Amino acid sequence: MTSTASYAKGPTDVPLLDETIGANFERTVAAHGSREALVEVASGRRWTYAELNRDVDRLARGLIAAGIEQGDRVGIWAPNCAEWVITQYATAKIGAILVNVNPAYRTHEYSYAVNQSGLKLLLSASSFKLSDYRAMVEQTAAETPRLERAVYVDTDDWAALIAEGENVPVEVLRERSAGLRPSDPINIQYTSGTTGFPKGATLSHRNILNNGYFVTETINFTEQDRLVIPVPFYHCFGMVMANLGCTSHGVTMIIPSPGFDPKATLKAIQDERATAVYGVPTMFIAMQSHPDFATFDLSSLRTGIMAGSPCPVEVMKRCITEMGMTEVSIAYGMTETSPVSCQTHADDDLDRRTATIGSVHPHLEIKMVDPAGETVPRGEPGELCTRGYSVMLGYWEDPEKTAEAIDADGWMHTGDLATMREDGYCNIVGRIKDMVIRGGENIYPREIEEFLYTHPDVEDVQVVGVPNERYGEELCAWIKLRPGAAPLDAEGVKAFATGKLAHYKIPRYVVLVEEFPMTVTGKIRKAEMRERSVALLGL
Repeated sequence: MTSTASYAKGPTDVPLLDETIGANFERTVAAHGSREALVEVASGRRWTYAELNRDVDRLARGLIAAGIEQGDRVGIWAPNCAEWVITQYATAKIGAILVNVNPAYRTHEYSYAVNQSGLKLLLSASSFKLSDYRAMVEQTAAETPRLERAVYVDTDDWAALIAEGENVPVEVLRERSAGLRPSDPINIQYTSGTTGFPKGATLSHRNILNNGYFVTETINFTEQDRLVIPVPFYHCFGMVMANLGCTSHGVTMIIPSPGFDPKATLKAIQDERATAVYGVPTMFIAMQSHPDFATFDLSSLRTGIMAGSPCPVEVMKRCITEMGMTEVSIAYGMTETSPVSCQTHADDDLDRRTATIGSVHPHLEIKMVDPAGETVPRGEPGELCTRGYSVMLGYWEDPEKTAEAIDADGWMHTGDLATMREDGYCNIVGRIKDMVIRGGENIYPREIEEFLYTHPDVEDVQVVGVPNERYGEELCAWIKLRPGAAPLDAEGVKAFATGKLAHYKIPRYVVLVEEFPMTVTGKIRKAEMRERSVALLGL
């Protein structure tokens, strides 16, 4: 293809890592054992790489003692904490498939993830903020018969599981690790489903180890770096771009708080002399607009990554001028591609860093295609497709949905409309499907609609995204009530959904209607609904 087509291939001068996560981690331990690996600010706990490896092995042996075989699914349901990190590497070393359970999930979503993945063992926090995980696990016990055991990481359960592992010889762990291959599945992450239920993107060692490695190669990480991680571990942003990016380079991982707290993040950057910080745009906005922002010493910062949703130019400028992040980078991707496909470089100018999502990543290909699958000329919008080592193995036990997403030639169809500039840098211009991005969380209206259909008074419902200054977008539900039903407002919908849906999936606005705008062929006109919602709500 000529350079006039919207196609690009990434550099291949740095080879892919052809090893498992466990082998890569142990290589780092051998090289940087005495360096600080992990800091949990809230508890004051610290680990060197050698100490972290020791604790990872202890848990790995405990999981073997608990009967976890290679390929078994082990869940983690907790906010950011040291145990999350230890679990991530322990499961990788024994070839168990780690299932990330979103800390915001409620009973409906949790039991679906447990059953769909065939979860055998769950490692969970007892509670966090308004989430009583233990109560939800007990409440859904009858619905989740395959779950054999729940271990609460902040109780004596954790020590008991590790004690069980003392009977497992280290050689058994070594043997298990040696038998693993880079192509083995190691992680399932649920993405909001356009079909009403989340799909389990299944990722291998090769997928996520290399993506974490190249994301941080692009921002020039070395073992001298220290990264503050306010983004959640249950997302690729936290566990791949942060954790695996750090451990593949000997970098220090710093957990500022269990959930995002702008002041705690700023304080951690200052106190730990961090050189980098990650965040979605709303996190950077929250830090920059914090009343105490100017009082923190952020002079140690050099770089970081902003991803998750489009970056406002002013926010990026302030990252560079007021936070000292002169080498800050923008990254674009999706869970199904491990996640990053495009990224800006440390030496890119402000235009590239604010008006684009960067250029194609090493060892990957990208193209923009029209509805017929033909590559469009540069400058014209088309669906962004990506191919290479980063494309997921598939959706867990869902070959049909996998075939819809990945074509016969191995291209992952992202559903995002993008353009490629003459210089190969890309920009997202819209979404083919009506996905809503609220504060970095991808929400598919169909999932919310399916849930609201279970409300006894709802006859029909359509959900659209409407603009919001703080989160980028918020959800607005258009509801047609059953005859004779009492009026339903946003508070009523919230009351119905609380405890069953994650907070960010609960519509902020409700519009009661008699009918929906339709095309001649009977399709809902969501674009018109968005426009009318903005006018109706005065947004």
